[in-house]
Amino acid sequence: MSNERLRSALLAQGKSIHDLAEAIEVNPKTVERWITQGKVPYRRHQYATAAFLKVDATTLWDDSRGVESAADLSKAEIVTVYPHRHMVPANLWRDMYERAERHLDVLVYAGLWLSEDPVFLDILKAKVEGTAQVRVLLGDPGCEAVKQRGIDEGHRVMDGKIRNALMNYRPLFTSHPDIGFRLHDATLYNSLYRADDEMLVNTHVYGIGAYMAPVLHLRRLPGGGLFDTYANSIEQTWGGARQVMDHDLTGA
Repeated sequence: MSNERLRSALLAQGKSIHDLAEAIEVNPKTVERWITQGKVPYRRHQYATAAFLKVDATTLWDDSRGVESAADLSKAEIVTVYPHRHMVPANLWRDMYERAERHLDVLVYAGLWLSEDPVFLDILKAKVEGTAQVRVLLGDPGCEAVKQRGIDEGHRVMDGKIRNALMNYRPLFTSHPDIGFRLHDATLYNSLYRADDEMLVNTHVYGIGAYMAPVLHLRRLPGGGLFDTYANSIEQTWGGARQVMDHDLTGA
């Protein structure tokens, strides 16, 4: 029996089988079988499809697997895991932020590599001129958490990396004042990169730089909780952060 609910949900969103297949990373023929033959997807694909179509999974499938515990939902929020940040495809960061319509957040100590990407800087400008709230949180160069992270990574120059990042962002301070730049003194256990309901979580590991640490690609699902845990961390850090001052760029 065909799944007309899934077919209707696609039509309602103006999406094709290929759009869905690409978004959740399956073969288009697999999606076609879900519709024409009524095949029931794996649980993770149910949740990913429901999130893509902005509906509950139970409206698309009656399968008992559609209603699971919060633990299962949280597992389903993990799209993939990269063993090292440098293994994350370069276009993923850009594509994710380009899709943002409501939230574009960066929570890091320095994130120097990102501040050096002219494509990313153009994305910041375009998004703040549109509908998205754009916030970039860097570490306070003079705080103890920044000093300690430099020691943990084995280079002791985290404050300098932050000032370099600030210099890269400086042209945006006046040309696009709606971009929110703040400095925090929080101890970060992860660097967080959020675009609406997607997020890249770059874990921090003692003794190595963040580029060598694992990255989780998350996609928020209603009831999951994992994505929201990290998103709440961004909100709390933003609330306690301060504005950037001239001396933060120079160290004077």
